[in-house]
Amino acid sequence: MKISILKYIFSLTILLLTITQSYGQNITLSKNARVSVLTCGTGNESYSLFGHTAIRISDSDNNIDAVYNYGAFDFNTPNFVLKFTKGDLQYYAVVHSYSNFISEYTYEKRSVYEQELNISEDQKQTLFDNLNISLASGESHYTYKFIDKNCTSMVVDIINKTLQSKVIVKKVDTDKTYRSILSPYFDNHFYEKLGTSIIFGKKVDGYGTEIFLPFELLESLKRVQYNNLPLAAESKTIIEFDKIIPASWWNNCYTYLIFLVVIVLLNNKKVNASYLFIMGLLGVFFVFVGFYSFHKELALNYNVLLFNPSLLALLYFYFTKNKKWIYRFSLINILSLVVYLLILINKVHLIIVLPLILTSFTVLVKLAIQNKKRIPIII
Repeated sequence: MKISILKYIFSLTILLLTITQSYGQNITLSKNARVSVLTCGTGNESYSLFGHTAIRISDSDNNIDAVYNYGAFDFNTPNFVLKFTKGDLQYYAVVHSYSNFISEYTYEKRSVYEQELNISEDQKQTLFDNLNISLASGESHYTYKFIDKNCTSMVVDIINKTLQSKVIVKKVDTDKTYRSILSPYFDNHFYEKLGTSIIFGKKVDGYGTEIFLPFELLESLKRVQYNNLPLAAESKTIIEFDKIIPASWWNNCYTYLIFLVVIVLLNNKKVNASYLFIMGLLGVFFVFVGFYSFHKELALNYNVLLFNPSLLALLYFYFTKNKKWIYRFSLINILSLVVYLLILINKVHLIIVLPLILTSFTVLVKLAIQNKKRIPIII
């Protein structure tokens, strides 16, 4: 869903040339014009894990074959990382020639599927005009939101705007949570799955009633009716590649489990303290981004019951050798783990975080036992 700076520069050049030479002339599409939705396959880079959506306008009579892409942003934006984290990074649309668009995805070995929309000539013209006005006026700029506002939702919005009704609605997986829908996209990307599992909060546990992923749109278009007819023609394969399964010696569940098993078996004070410090520090980070970020997916993150900031207080008492408070904070965190486990009973990410729960539980129980005040036995 992202675009590199070189792709951005190239796309901007094409955009300016296109607007100057063609769209600025208020072209009227011919009766042979076609409008379609392009769904691009997933890749193995973080930005391509979910695929991509774009709109194609083709009209051989006017020598037009353009692809409108709402997934562009500028890497040179000041404070880029902070803006992305906060959730106020601006994304916008660019336009590519269809041949260049397909060449790019061919190079990346990512499949592309096309669904032509069954809409009237007037509606095709309106959509074409809306797209060009949006590009030229800056209306295509939007604040990116992982679920609520992205390249797919923007395509849905502008088509619905053109049809003057919420015609395109989600028709698949409405009984699944957003977290469950996302989970398969991280197959063979273990640490990406773990990272998103623990940083996403309560919002992604809601039912996925809105279209936010490219292949959700593809499947929904197969089922959407408009004027008692299918809105989209049968999906057509433009290019198709077999999914390449990435191989990594470290990005897998085995390194994760080995690391945690070593911590438990070593039972080393410094190792345990380092583990608890990392867990507590991550908890502080999760709390911070939950309040700082506009990404609602990061708010109300109950995963802080596992990555508990109070672990840092526990470590303070550990290094000051205050046994009473070590014992108390150990119990507090053990109780937090029990509550966390109950919350996760019906959650899809229970399995992936369970080894962390067991590791934390083992370390904390040992600490509690070691620092529990012994009751003298009087004979």
